[in-house]
Amino acid sequence: MNSRHQISGAAIALIKRFEGYREKSARLHDGRWTIGYGHTLTAREGARVDEPDAEALLQYDLIAVAHAVNEWTYAPLTQNQFDALVSFAFNVGVENFRHSTTLRRLNEGRMLEAGMAMELWRRADFEGERIVVDALVRRRSCEKTLFLKPVDAWPAAPTPILPPKLDYDTDLVMPSQTPTVVRADLDGDRAVATRESAPIEVPTPPAPVIAPSATETAAAAVAARLEGLFPEGDLDPEGGANRLPGVAATPISHPVPIPPEPSLFDKPLSGAAIPAAAPGPAIDWQSTARRSSSGTSWLFALAILGVAMFLAAVLWGFKTPGIGPLLGWGLGGLGIASVAVAAYLLLARLPDRDSSGGD
Repeated sequence: MNSRHQISGAAIALIKRFEGYREKSARLHDGRWTIGYGHTLTAREGARVDEPDAEALLQYDLIAVAHAVNEWTYAPLTQNQFDALVSFAFNVGVENFRHSTTLRRLNEGRMLEAGMAMELWRRADFEGERIVVDALVRRRSCEKTLFLKPVDAWPAAPTPILPPKLDYDTDLVMPSQTPTVVRADLDGDRAVATRESAPIEVPTPPAPVIAPSATETAAAAVAARLEGLFPEGDLDPEGGANRLPGVAATPISHPVPIPPEPSLFDKPLSGAAIPAAAPGPAIDWQSTARRSSSGTSWLFALAILGVAMFLAAVLWGFKTPGIGPLLGWGLGGLGIASVAVAAYLLLARLPDRDSSGGD
């Protein structure tokens, strides 16, 4: 059976430092009264106490806490560990201490983890929200330091031999919000706490940018390549709807042949009549370009559809067990055939510039 420990002056000094001394009793929000170093059992309205009597009341309150720590711990403890556990249990309450991870790790013999588990008790309900309180963070740090303080000497951890590395398992120990500095006034008829500074606004992270899928990227690349090969397919003088998505339109002008100025040798001689040449049919380049654009749009769509079917066969068909490879071959062949037909028809629609340009 483990020997029963007694509270030392280190535990009393630690508790007094964080509880604070209140000379005159004050009313709590739940109707009870408090006085001295967090004493509530015999506190009443209008009572006063000096510091020696307040410390005596604290020692009286710690009797039950020390008894609970002795009864519920089965691992051997040092005096520093016992003092830290008494301060911790006095602050969180004996029932919370009984069901805490700190006590469970302690009885399992995992002392380091028991000390680290103390730091999880750092929140309090304040103004309708549960926040991380600066004073509780500091108190848990002091209790953890006292708990892990060895009796004889600190173990050596030379930096050249044991260079520290970042432990990603401790991310939960870091609070997601900035600890709030709360000041508890020890004077007055009511025991209240106030926030010293306004809460720090955490900036909202920007919305994630959704990248295009592999199929969309490949289709856009093929469309851009085809547009570079066949620029007439994107000609729309009115800025129209036949333009491929994601491809910038390049205006292309078709030069209208202008007859040259007649030279001196071409001028008719006086008295000689030269019959005028019969005017040829006028070429409406804008209407021709509009018909070419409207006639090739579906060919571009067929080419893009073929590329999409081929990519779907590669990314999905061949990776699916069962009939996936069969579907993959089918989709792949159909996609290649669609692209080939579209390319052939586009090449067939190219205008013969040598024959249409004239002599």
